[in-house]
Amino acid sequence: MKLPLADAAALRRHLRETVRAHRGRFLITTALYVLATSVGLLGPQLLGVLVDSVQAGTAVLRIDLLAGAFLLVLIVQALLARAARLRAMLLGEQLLAEAREDVVEHALALPLGTVEAAGTGDLLSRATTDVDRLDFTIRNALPQISAALIAIALTTAAMVLSAPLLACGMLVAVPLLVLSTRWYYPRSLPVVQEAMERWSDVQAGTHESVEGARTIAALRLGGRRTARNERVLGAAVAAEKRHRSLLTVWLPCLELSYVLPVAAILLIGGWAHATGAAELGTIVAVVLYAQSLSAPLDELFMWLEELQVGGTALQRIRGVSQVPVDRPRDPATRSDGRDLVVRDLRFSYRPEREVLHGIDLVVPAGQRLAIVGPSGAGKSTLGRLIAGTGRPDSGSVAFGGTEVSALPTEALRREVVLLTQEQHVFACSLRDNLALLDRDTGDAELLDALAAVGLRDWVRGLDDGLDTRLGAGGLAVPAARAQQLALARVLLADPHTVVLDEATSLLDNTTSRDLERALAGLLAGRTVIAIAHRLHTARSAERIAVLDEGRIVELGDHDELIAAGGSYAELYRAAQI
Repeated sequence: MKLPLADAAALRRHLRETVRAHRGRFLITTALYVLATSVGLLGPQLLGVLVDSVQAGTAVLRIDLLAGAFLLVLIVQALLARAARLRAMLLGEQLLAEAREDVVEHALALPLGTVEAAGTGDLLSRATTDVDRLDFTIRNALPQISAALIAIALTTAAMVLSAPLLACGMLVAVPLLVLSTRWYYPRSLPVVQEAMERWSDVQAGTHESVEGARTIAALRLGGRRTARNERVLGAAVAAEKRHRSLLTVWLPCLELSYVLPVAAILLIGGWAHATGAAELGTIVAVVLYAQSLSAPLDELFMWLEELQVGGTALQRIRGVSQVPVDRPRDPATRSDGRDLVVRDLRFSYRPEREVLHGIDLVVPAGQRLAIVGPSGAGKSTLGRLIAGTGRPDSGSVAFGGTEVSALPTEALRREVVLLTQEQHVFACSLRDNLALLDRDTGDAELLDALAAVGLRDWVRGLDDGLDTRLGAGGLAVPAARAQQLALARVLLADPHTVVLDEATSLLDNTTSRDLERALAGLLAGRTVIAIAHRLHTARSAERIAVLDEGRIVELGDHDELIAAGGSYAELYRAAQI
């Protein structure tokens, strides 16, 4: 599935709410831009008076005073413009922080099944690349566009007040400016949206290729994956080329529309001066106004292009908030038993392709069950549904008589925890990486959990112990060690049911077996559902469920299944070769 884009109505509503929330800051910023532009408009007037004064042979003192006043205007305008830009940047930082917090808040509220169906790459692209694009727009485009609009309005007004006849020369640019812009923008918006979506595909493909590198190498899918990445990259480049082809038509029209008014004003001005309808100083002032208009017009249209990109980025970011989140659950709900009961469980990632077909399974509390089967049989999917990270299409997963999907998230994680090979190390201290639960956890308990997963010597070797900063800006943590930290978190969470999906896959065989033996004692008394990709893990389980094409085809212990000579026996013999 694709995460949606926010529609125009949602964007307008968001922008109105943003302006309303920061009304004071917007007014102050706008006022500073108006003052800076207004002071800047005095410059051409002073220069026009200076020209007329020189022509009339005015005293040197008057000329010096006019020149000093012109210099003072430039200084004051620069100071006001700097203050306006500073206020705009501070406002932009505030809006950017709110946008980041908003996208993270909504992303964390998304159902895991939705994230998996959409792909983490798309969500990652929206939370990083699109936020960066919006950052650039807020920091630069909005202040520049605001300044340009104010400058254009006030400069045009000054031209009309100074010499209405000469100001009519600006009209020659209107047809070219309007027609070229009306031709460009309706064509460019869908191209920009497509380009950003294609670059999102590129980022998603790169992220997924890196994350799944081990699987890609094991299944010899490197060539296919490379071809796929080249295909999406080619689509992104093609979209960029289409955008550039539109710009090659529009930009020359803009440049020409800036030159034509100056030529028209000079022609009208020459006639007006010859007939005595306009003084030379007035003509100079209006020409300077016309030339000064080219800069804000150029800024306006160039930054409108960037605003279009930022607007699309905002659509993608706000689109995350339009994805339905998990429905509210009664916080008082608790399971009334620890026996896991799965009845007629069915699940599909796509409506036309069912992955699990009527799974029935009962796991008594405290039993260790291994789920084995060929790749693609649905093992990991079943594990996620048992852990409540996804919702079945039909059927039920329950502890006792309480549906897993009815448990609030906080209660669910105290009942059952899913541990996979994909682990995250947060950019904070080792203590904070472990103590993620809403309860007080003492250092002794943290150290005991680390010792239980084989990290006693490692933590002793850290200079700052539990206060050592991990992740970005701190100590790099290899993938295998991150898995051990995740296992320690499971022990601290103390759930009655643990689902292990390749939880020790990144450890070498010796370390993996040592850790599994240690965990066997630590997990005693808990229900353990082990998604077993290494059959030595399954052999130690009390029961083994063999999954094939989304159905349980065998159920029993190791000796029973070997004696039966079915699917499990074939898998076991293949593993021994």
